[in-house]
Amino acid sequence: MKQILEFLNALSQNNNREWFLGHKKDYEACKAKFEQFTDQLIARVSTFDPTIKGLSAKDCTYRIYRDVRFSADKSPYKTHFGCFLVRGGKKSGYNGYYFHIGTGTADSYPQAHMIAVGDYCMDPKVLAVLREDIQCGGGDFEETIQKAKGYRLDDEMKLKRAPKGFEEGSPYIDYIKYKAYCLYQTPSTEDILSPELVDNVAVKFKLAKPFLDYINRAIEYLKEGNND
Repeated sequence: MKQILEFLNALSQNNNREWFLGHKKDYEACKAKFEQFTDQLIARVSTFDPTIKGLSAKDCTYRIYRDVRFSADKSPYKTHFGCFLVRGGKKSGYNGYYFHIGTGTADSYPQAHMIAVGDYCMDPKVLAVLREDIQCGGGDFEETIQKAKGYRLDDEMKLKRAPKGFEEGSPYIDYIKYKAYCLYQTPSTEDILSPELVDNVAVKFKLAKPFLDYINRAIEYLKEGNND
């Protein structure tokens, strides 16, 4: 990952088309390395989650070009590489496993490196089912979080007040207030440079699989046509 980190840091200091075109071969080499890493990660994760078997890096990775149409930041290129391992590919609508290597120059997205499980963009219908499941589950949702040692939920994705249909005294209201359910952690650059990175990330993903299964159960329910 050292080559990728060096490229991303250089790109962050020269985020313009002229520099990028002059270093296109460097980008292509880094892209190939990250895709190789992603294929290896898919293979490892498939051993405990068969729903992602058969995926390839192309099903899970993203373009480096930013969509700047609705952004105040007009920088043309992302300064990170990310992969989203999810059944059916990254556009399937299911939640999955996300790995992200940034520049490591900050503790927040997108500069920070990231390991995450879940999704930040949830359909309101999925949220409604999840909140009902959490309220009526007798603590089973909380149990999935406790099993995912080293992870945390993003409190920036949390409502200040109880959502419509719930009261402040509702069971597990602190969890019900989340607008999205995504567990994450931010590994250090030292972690990213470890020769055991693939295995280490797979182990961390496995810890959060019960949480992911819980979230995807709500999506499965809706995909089966239970929309009432």
